[in-house]
This record gives sequence, structure tokens and C-alpha cells, in this order.
Amino acid sequence: MKRRDFIKTSGAAAAGVASAAIAAPAISQDRIQWRLITTWPKNLPGLGTTAQYFADQVTACSDGRLEIKLFASGEVVPAFESIDAVSAGTVEMGHGAPYYWKGKAIASQLVSNFPFGLTAQEYNAWIQFGGGAQLCDEFYQDALGCRFLICGNTGVQHPGYSRKEVNSLEDFKGLKMRMPGIGGASMAAIGATVINLPGSEVAQAFASGTVDWVEWNSPYGEATMGFWRHGKYYYTPGFHEAATSLDLFINPAAWDTLPNDLKAIVTQCANSANHFALSEPVAYSGAILQKLINEEGVIVKVIPDDALIAIGNAAGEIIADQVANDPWSAKIFASMSKFRSEQIPYTDTTEGEFIRARKLPYSFPS
Repeated sequence: MKRRDFIKTSGAAAAGVASAAIAAPAISQDRIQWRLITTWPKNLPGLGTTAQYFADQVTACSDGRLEIKLFASGEVVPAFESIDAVSAGTVEMGHGAPYYWKGKAIASQLVSNFPFGLTAQEYNAWIQFGGGAQLCDEFYQDALGCRFLICGNTGVQHPGYSRKEVNSLEDFKGLKMRMPGIGGASMAAIGATVINLPGSEVAQAFASGTVDWVEWNSPYGEATMGFWRHGKYYYTPGFHEAATSLDLFINPAAWDTLPNDLKAIVTQCANSANHFALSEPVAYSGAILQKLINEEGVIVKVIPDDALIAIGNAAGEIIADQVANDPWSAKIFASMSKFRSEQIPYTDTTEGEFIRARKLPYSFPS
């Protein structure tokens, strides 16, 4: 049995109860209603807000010919069962993060991006002009039973808040951390104790001391989490998730029923949501971070270079092992790695040098 056929079969079983709880899509007088399930709480800053933006834009741009009704995590199926429900046709589309599907297809971690990987602009360039969109869509159809569209990017995420001050590689050993994906596996490789927690349990785990270090995303996304009450050290750089993509996954049979103009609207609204997702946390995080520093006593700390080098080496070994044992990982990483190698010198001479120059001590109006 092919993997995608198994996923469809098992997904249908897992989503059976949910399918009875929601109505089938309405189709009347050329007006269609689709259901979008998400892996986020409704209007979660930077993630749930992106899904809602996408749904609203499709409905508006199609003048209601394709109405997208959003269901938050758990309203139809649990978050991590979303892709099964879409593959099985229980609902038409979903929104999440590719690395959520690593248990079904490990290469999905690389679709999300990888530690020390591509910047957000580089990732989007790879998707649009480096063959990424076609490659990811081919992978999703083969391994996950869904179509793929890029529908968001978090940009650089902070690696987290810590109760304990970390000043060297040695300080990470035994530190209880919440960090997902290859980044978390890399931290475990250098001696940290990585504890996997769903998003709904992260704030309580940090408050109770179950973890010493907690990773989420940006000051804007963390604004309601209260992490600074329990750990004042806020670390940078975001080596683990420099530009994590968000996916729109679509049932292939449902996609094929859409006329070409509605397919184009869905695609362009997903592109617009990609811009929205990247811009929203940037718009708010600067002011929030300054408030945390000035009013809450948060201390921004830089992970020392010796630790970053060790983390990078560990990440490289993890990725190399994955690539050696999974054909889709090998194919996706080869494409992304080639693009990354070509872009690093260019990004260094453009973004890198501009950031350096902007900090020089010249006079400038405030």
C-alpha cells in the first residue's frame, strides 16, 4: 500500500466522528463554501491571525463565490490530525506548520526550514524562483496526500526565555528545554534535556519549573504568555527557526473541482497571507520588546559563539543522517542547500552589511 493511500485510509477513520459534526460544503448558484481547519487557537497572534486573514481574503476577493469558514484547532479534529482530515476529504483545506507532519513524512521538517538555514526572504525566493513551490507540492501529494501552497513565514524566532543565565556551551548541559524540531534535537545533542510539550502546555510548564528554558516565537506572539514573569533572560539569535514556513494543505480532489479563476484567487491570497504573516510580528515586536526590557526587566542575551558552533555541528549531523536515510529529505535538502550556498555571499553583502552600517555612530534625526 502506498503511503498516501494509507494516510487517506487511516485519516478517514481518525476523522470519522468529526466529519459527522460539520456540514458538507455548500454548492449553489456557483457559490461554494469550504472549511479551513487550523492547528492554532483562533486568532492566535501571528499564526491564527494569518489563517483568518487568508480565509477572509479568499471570501472577499471571490465576492463570496468561494467562502472559507475557519475552524480552530480542536473544533473538528486535534491539531496534529489536521492533515489526515484534509487528505481524507473530511474537510477541504488546512493551515499549519510543515514540521508538524514529521511523524508521517520526516522530510516535512526541511520544508519548514532548518537550523542555520534560509532567511525569510531567501526562503520565499527559493519557493518562487528556486523550484521550491513545485518540489514541496510534489512531496505533499506523494507523501501526505495533499496539495501544498506556502501560506506564511514567521521570520526569525527567538530561541527562548531562560530562568538560568547561560554564558557558555557547558551551561546548556542538563538544562531542561522546550524546543521543537531539529533545533530541539540539536540542543539534546549538546547535552540539554529537551522536553516535548504541545503549545497549550508551554506557559504552565515554564511557570511551574517543569522546564528551565522555553521557546515560542516572537515578542508579539509571546505577548499573552507571560514568560518574562518566570525567566528574565531572553536569548538570541534564532538559529533554530530563522524563517519557519507555514503551509496551506488542500484536498486534491476538492482542488480539482475549482474553476481556474478561483484556484488563482486561493493561490494569490495564500501569497498575500505569506506577506501578512511575516509583517505582523515585525510590526508589533519592536515596541513590545522595548516594553519588556524597560518595564519588566527582561535581559536580552546572546548565545555565545562556542555554543552556536556546537549546535550547528550537531544540526549538521542530524540533517546528514536524515538525508542519508530518506529519499525525499535528500531531494528537498539538495535543492535548499544549493540555494542557501548561492545566497549566503549575496545576503552578507546586502542585508548583512546594511545592518552593520545602520549601527554606525552617525548623527540621525529621531
